[in-house]
Amino acid sequence: MSVILKIGIGLITSKLLAIFVGPSGMALVGNLRNFLTSLESVSTLGFQSGIVKYVAENEKNKTELQKIIATVFITLLLLVIVLSGLLFFLASFWNNRIFGANFEFSLVFKILALALPWYAISIFLLAVINGLGKFKKVIWINCIGNTIGLLVSVLLILKFKTLGALLAVVISPALLFFVTFYFINKEIAFFDTIKFRFFDFRIIKDLSSYSLMALVSAVFGPLVFLAIRNNVIQTLGIDQAGYWETMTRISSYYLLFVSTLLSVYFLPKLSNSKTDQETKSIFWSYYKTILPVFIIGVTIIYFLRFFIIKLLFTAEFLPVESLFLGQLLGDVFKVCSLILGFQFLAKKMTVAFIISELLSLAVLYFSSLYFIRIFGIEGVVLAQAFDNFLYLMVLCVYFRKSLF
Repeated sequence: MSVILKIGIGLITSKLLAIFVGPSGMALVGNLRNFLTSLESVSTLGFQSGIVKYVAENEKNKTELQKIIATVFITLLLLVIVLSGLLFFLASFWNNRIFGANFEFSLVFKILALALPWYAISIFLLAVINGLGKFKKVIWINCIGNTIGLLVSVLLILKFKTLGALLAVVISPALLFFVTFYFINKEIAFFDTIKFRFFDFRIIKDLSSYSLMALVSAVFGPLVFLAIRNNVIQTLGIDQAGYWETMTRISSYYLLFVSTLLSVYFLPKLSNSKTDQETKSIFWSYYKTILPVFIIGVTIIYFLRFFIIKLLFTAEFLPVESLFLGQLLGDVFKVCSLILGFQFLAKKMTVAFIISELLSLAVLYFSSLYFIRIFGIEGVVLAQAFDNFLYLMVLCVYFRKSLF
């Protein structure tokens, strides 16, 4: 229900964007979302998965739990203050880097500077609640946060069009802080926990491997997508980039089902598995239950693609139809590889994860440059499908003992 609500809200937002900002505005929103994803990971040091793991392991150990919460909170607070300063005072620089010199949206980065501390701390609090095993509360927080985000988006897009859409991207996540803070106080005495005497640098060291993995994926990934989109804008035009962003949004909605199940259900199981046989059982449970449903779902989506575009967007976005086959094929390969990729996180296989991730991003970037020259905008989704297939093959070989 939580995922369905999030998708429903996303569809409403997409329709508003299609009507009020068009393909060009959609491309700008895509650039900002990629930048925000990278910034989110930097501002939280990629600690989310590590926080969930260590909070879960020390739930009954009050002293250690206090050390974890206090250490991470103090570290992140100091970091986001520095990042906010860089965003605020270098707003024009970020505007030119993300949107280009032809657009003037420096205000967005100044607002983001003020919103970032609230956003980063809300992510931290949500990870703590998740680690405490309060899954229902995590779901409620997401539901409430998504609903607030919808209301903010509607008001800002109707009032300020493209500027409003960009402001909604940076303001909505920050409002989640007030929801997470309410729920965390029901679990622990939060203010009593945040004391400098509980700070323990050992915890930062323990979390560093998770940090490296998350930062490589969540920083370099969006930056590569940003670079690809800017290349599309320069070679094919901003409207073509908007069509790709539209296809990416559609893809993100149905992938939410899989990513949510993996994070909430399969990751803890993989973390607790002790033998190759246990891991194999988890892998094949995923392939026998989740994968067939996903394949059926994307097949239906392909045959309904014209209807989906007209329903969610406008007739102006009909060229997106040509991107469906490559995107859906690539997403099937991606869903096949996701469960294997989560094994890197579950077992803290830092070096292997970083090498595989960087190689995958390099393949994606250079293959997209090549395919765009040959196939135009369709080359982007073909490059993604090619990259996802190669990544899946590499992981199948690497985890062959656990898989077969």
